[in-house]
Amino acid sequence: MTTTQPEPLRVVPLPQPKEPLWRDVVGDVLRRERLAQERTLKEVAEEARISMPYLSEVERGRKEASSEVLAAAAHALGLRLADLLGRVQEEILRTAQPALRSETSLASVTRLGSRSSATRAAGPGAGEVRLAA
Repeated sequence: MTTTQPEPLRVVPLPQPKEPLWRDVVGDVLRRERLAQERTLKEVAEEARISMPYLSEVERGRKEASSEVLAAAAHALGLRLADLLGRVQEEILRTAQPALRSETSLASVTRLGSRSSATRAAGPGAGEVRLAA
């Protein structure tokens, strides 16, 4: 009688989530702060001495603003450049956390020390994938 070996499990890497672009996050933070202050694009642009269309493009992530423009926009919103950049960093880290969690846990792979009934039936170690954390 010939016994067939079970097909080994393959671990397929999960697709990597796309990281946000710096300019998109900066724009989102600027827009959220402006809206939280209930200020118009025109008001902030005038106070920052930036053209309204340019500030709009920065907020929408269409333009990569210089540090001078970012500082002017931040100051017009009552923020220091460091405050703006800190908020951008927090946002990037917050959005990156789910990606880090999905990289370190694969729900479809058997956890160390536990085996499904299918792998128990096939014999010790058959089809088992062990991950070190």
